[in-house]
Amino acid sequence: MASRYDERSIRVLKGLEPVKERPGMYTRTDTPLHIIQEVIDNAADEALAGAASCITVTLHADRSVSVEDDGRGIPVGPHPEEKVPTVEVVFTRLHAGGKFDKKAGGAAYAFSGGLHGVGVSVTNALSKRLEVRVKREGALWSLAFEDGFPVEKLKKAGSVPARQTGTWVRAWPDAKYFDSDRIRRPELEHLLRAKAVLLPGLAMRLVDEATGESKEWKYEGGMAAYLQESLAGEEGVVSSIIVGQSYVAEGDAQFATGEGAAWALCWVEGGGGGESYVNLIPTVEGGTHESGLKSGVFESIREFCLHHELLTRGVNLQTEDVWKNLRFVLSARLLDPQFQGQTKAKLNSRDAVKLVASRLKDPLDAWLNQHVDEGRRIAELAIKAAVARQKAGKAAEKRRSSGVAVLPGKLTDCESEEVARNELFLVEGDSAGGSARQGRDRHFQAILPLRGKILNTFEVDPTQIYANNEVHDIAVALGIEPHALADAGKALAGLRYGKVIIMADADVDGSHIQTLLLALFFRHFPGLLANGHVFVAQPPLYCVKVDAQGKSRPERRLYALDEAERDAILLKLADEKVRESAIHVGRFKGLGEMNPEELRETTMNPDTRRLLPLTVSAEVLADTHKVFTLLMGKGEAASRRSWMEERGNLVEADI
Repeated sequence: MASRYDERSIRVLKGLEPVKERPGMYTRTDTPLHIIQEVIDNAADEALAGAASCITVTLHADRSVSVEDDGRGIPVGPHPEEKVPTVEVVFTRLHAGGKFDKKAGGAAYAFSGGLHGVGVSVTNALSKRLEVRVKREGALWSLAFEDGFPVEKLKKAGSVPARQTGTWVRAWPDAKYFDSDRIRRPELEHLLRAKAVLLPGLAMRLVDEATGESKEWKYEGGMAAYLQESLAGEEGVVSSIIVGQSYVAEGDAQFATGEGAAWALCWVEGGGGGESYVNLIPTVEGGTHESGLKSGVFESIREFCLHHELLTRGVNLQTEDVWKNLRFVLSARLLDPQFQGQTKAKLNSRDAVKLVASRLKDPLDAWLNQHVDEGRRIAELAIKAAVARQKAGKAAEKRRSSGVAVLPGKLTDCESEEVARNELFLVEGDSAGGSARQGRDRHFQAILPLRGKILNTFEVDPTQIYANNEVHDIAVALGIEPHALADAGKALAGLRYGKVIIMADADVDGSHIQTLLLALFFRHFPGLLANGHVFVAQPPLYCVKVDAQGKSRPERRLYALDEAERDAILLKLADEKVRESAIHVGRFKGLGEMNPEELRETTMNPDTRRLLPLTVSAEVLADTHKVFTLLMGKGEAASRRSWMEERGNLVEADI
């Protein structure tokens, strides 16, 4: 029977309902950190406007978080259009804020984290309770919300000195919207430290009520001091730290007054990397401002090389040669930044490329001409990278022309060409990867170590998965391309291993890595699962060491997959009348704790190991897809949490 579809079927989401229905569209759902960051960003905008000098973030014992600043305080008077207190509008209306109409010159903030206007209203929508206190015009004002709705109207709670201003916000994130309701301390600390770096003189404080610990970051030296700190003890530093800033003056035809960038640069032989920000917002995925930095730096170094005739015949300098060993901190300032999504992880503003490149090039040119010796060292490092790149390209072309695959450098391949017998171990971590290399049978076993958790590719387009290095290396090592199930036969023609074995720690993180890899295979390489090529190694959790019992019974090592097997081993030893003092039970925290011999014996030797084969038949394909969508889909945090709460009793977890 067809479902009813009429006028009553159309639902209009009002107020903050859109956020609650699809929180993943507005914020990260793995942790509440981003909704707290929205409050921190607002406080930092006050500092950027020159109105705040100190921001304090407190992690309370009840898992709520408060943010306090000494800025101007959110206005509390009636909003001229909404006819309710302005502070209430800020926390209950999407697309409300003091950061619009910038070009007209009437905005309260010349530069801020963006124009989305959904920041703290999202914080309120996804919190069980949120309290606000405002110090403004000699009075202390307070109000409170629950589930996004006002429950305590704005009221005057007391008096304060006229010069004492600021805003205090305390939020209790609602766990049902997030995979975990915990704030990851390291990530939060990095965020706060970055704000202090980008705003010299601003004090950023963190207080943890549960531990009594407190920290403060204040960098009078700004980005230079921060980059210097990160380079402490690093070998292969080629240049001193290059610091600069350049902002647009009045009357510029292309850019608004005050737009521009500040930077700290340093070249290091050990490899590059850096951090970028837009109006104090961390852009962890980079964006167009980083492209501008890359372009400006390349043009400056290239012209330096040409001017000093450093390029030899046949050497073609490219952008990546210069960028490869650059360490940087970039802080761009844009009037109207456009981000990819509300989480603002990546800048999309097209004008930012030209803005940053043009602001940086002249100051960097001047620095290079003033420090010719250091400029030569930087140029020589880039030329060395160019020569290595060109040689690698020629070697790769030669190998391609000979029909030999160009394999990832961290892959330790096997010797055999018997595909059906060959095995590829995808190993969690470099430590375990090293033990696996030593413990393998090099004739038919290959090792590919994975650094951390790979990208969740379940909802990523097949054309984009190679942007992730780990996924790229897995695909190249396997010798196959992404494919549909219907094309599996043709796609698997180039498969280099009959068994693909996932080898991760026997803990929660290991299970997560297994799930990410299985999502990759199910979504983009379904032929591997359909044809029985995928296995999960089952390393033991426990090792029971039994001392020698006279000459006839030498020392033994018995391995248990879980507690049940451990208890069974202990019961059997008791039946054998082995004394308790001769039995030593140890627990492996991870694969990295096993020596090569133990790893070979327990997890890699076909004669003694245990493998869990994984296949997906046509009968359960649709159901499997639903489960993967629930587990890996963006915006499914609420459903995922409900599912885990419903079925949590079916899992035995060692937490």
